[in-house]
Amino acid sequence: MKEYINKGSKDTRSGFGDGLTELGQSNENVVALCADLTGSLKMDDFKANHPERFFQVGIAEANMIGMAAGMTIGGKIPFTGTFANFSTGRVYDQIRQSVAYSGKNVKICASHAGVTLGEDGATHQILEDIGLMKMLPGMTVINTCDYNQTKAATKAIADYDGPVYLRFGRPKVANFTEDDQDFQIGKAVHLYEGSDVSIIATGHLVWEAIQAAVELNEKGISAEVINIHTIKPLDEEAVIASAKKTGCVVTAEEHNFLGGLGESVARTLASHHPTPQEFVATEDCFGESGTPAQLMEKYGLNAAAIVKAAEKAIKRK
Repeated sequence: MKEYINKGSKDTRSGFGDGLTELGQSNENVVALCADLTGSLKMDDFKANHPERFFQVGIAEANMIGMAAGMTIGGKIPFTGTFANFSTGRVYDQIRQSVAYSGKNVKICASHAGVTLGEDGATHQILEDIGLMKMLPGMTVINTCDYNQTKAATKAIADYDGPVYLRFGRPKVANFTEDDQDFQIGKAVHLYEGSDVSIIATGHLVWEAIQAAVELNEKGISAEVINIHTIKPLDEEAVIASAKKTGCVVTAEEHNFLGGLGESVARTLASHHPTPQEFVATEDCFGESGTPAQLMEKYGLNAAAIVKAAEKAIKRK
């Protein structure tokens, strides 16, 4: 099996910040808005280098979305930044009406998603944001797996015409994808080819899926691993082809199993190639306070849970 190396753990939010800084240098139409969390979103460098294109709106997320929508009319490409909970749930009406319905070219960039937000607890750990955003017509939904991919995605969405929800996280995680990669919106990335089970993962669970595949290989089980960074539009061709090859699927995500990647994959398979599927995700619940590692373990969002789900899916073939 190919060995994927952690080139040094980094937080994905820093990938966003560094990508935004480079965009500020290369694209004069890029503007940034933040809701009083500049340091947390790693937007400091953009602010320092382009103060005339940075707007600190304070704790007024709804106003931030409205401002961003208005800026697109003048040809600007606004990137909004705050926690995922405040980027979606708090301002859903403004996103629906002013951005999605109006088809505005706003990039909604959301950090601190999922339970790996950690000690701040359930009120901040949104686990339903992917579902909220993917249900909006015309909204592209991206959930990146490491620093390099987040940086590449941040730069790529500036060239994409239309509303985007870019989701990333707080903690340092394995950084294993290529530097200066070609990020293609809507295109799945095959990490391992396999014949016994397909593991389709997104975000922080991609690295866990790689570890699970290695463990399964040691047990004589050949696992195909696919990194789905774009949940909408989903690369349905890749999903269907993999399911036809292996005969069973495991989806893995740091999100509620209702409304997330797993549900999108299930709908695709139900429509085109019904296949046994197991879900590694949180149940119909909120999170709680704890360290990221503790919470990933408690909620079954790790390599061990993926291995168990893969073995169960194989028995259902």
